[in-house]
This record gives sequence, C-alpha cells and structure tokens, in this order.
Amino acid sequence: MLFNLPNLLTLSRIAAIPVVLASFYLPGTWANWVALVLFALAGFTDLLDGYLARSWNQTSKLGRFLDPVADKLLVAATLLMLAHVGQIDGWSIVPALIILCREITVSGLREFLAELKVGLPVSRLAKWKTTIQMVAIGFLILHPAGPDWLHVHALGIFGIWVAAGLTLITGYDYLRAGLRHMTEEPGGNEPRPASQRPVARVEAGS
Repeated sequence: MLFNLPNLLTLSRIAAIPVVLASFYLPGTWANWVALVLFALAGFTDLLDGYLARSWNQTSKLGRFLDPVADKLLVAATLLMLAHVGQIDGWSIVPALIILCREITVSGLREFLAELKVGLPVSRLAKWKTTIQMVAIGFLILHPAGPDWLHVHALGIFGIWVAAGLTLITGYDYLRAGLRHMTEEPGGNEPRPASQRPVARVEAGS
C-alpha cells in the first residue's frame, strides 16, 4: 500500500516544515515553545515511521525515498531559519554550513551508489550525530524563551559544534566507502551483476 501509516507519518514531517518556520514569526516568546513542540513532534515521527514500517512489514520504495529527504529538509530549513533570526551567527555559522554541505554530499553519494545497487548502511556514530544535532537545534529554537539557568543557547551552540565534528568524521567514512566504487577500474575487477549485488538501503538518521 503506497500511502500506509509509516509513509503518511513521513509526509506529515514534510508538511510540518512550513508550520515550524512560520512559528518563528509569531510574536512573544511562547512562539519559541510552539516551534520547539512542532520540531520535536516532527523529529519523533522519524523514529516512529521507521519502527512501524519494519514492525508491520510496510517498507516501500516511496518510504525509502521520502524518509531521508524529510529529515534533511527539516534540518536544513530550520538551520537556515535560525540563522535568519540570529540564533546562529558569527562563527556558529561554520558548523551549520558543515552539516548542510555534508547532507548534500551524502545524498549525492547515496544516489550514485543506489544506481550500482550498493548499500551504504548508517553507522552507529552517524545515529549519535543525528541525535545530538536534533537536540542542539531544539535548544536553539527554544532560546530566548528557555530559563536563564539552563543556558539553552550556549548548549545549542555547543551541540551544533559537536554535531559538526561528528559530521566530518561520518561524512569522511561514507565518502571513503563510496570512493572505492567510484575508482573501480573496468576489467579485472568487473562489477557484479545487479542480481548479485546487495540492495541499497536508505535509512533515517544518517
């Protein structure tokens, strides 16, 4: 079934993006809480749709395509909006750019390898990167509505730098794995027929 519950949850994550961005323009600090709740709910659907798709055996080509796209759109759009409203500025722009450039690079790499029917599974470190990244963005969304003692902005900036560091490590690992297939010489190391190659997997939290 094309529009099963996991796919609908993924689509809802995409639909939530303009609502999250619009909430930045609402007056008052309560708008930060609205944006945070919406962002957190969208992030939660990322965990839920994958779990349901595997548990109910409802994985689909549409879901494998939409899931990583929805994640990257949510993160990229929110980072750009945070920069627009000044929550990310100065040197803090650097880790945001690193994260955005890595997402574009890995997306292109996955597309290339998918044509070769080669899998690029998500590493445990990449999952930690995604978790830290989402939490850091949540802190930045909450500022300045968060309590002073929590120092949400400082925590958010620190988390973005940590996520950027992990982004460089995981991005290099993925690129190194992909380069082996990009530099294969024709002949002597002939690629296996498509029927014998592992099917490419596209997972969330990359």
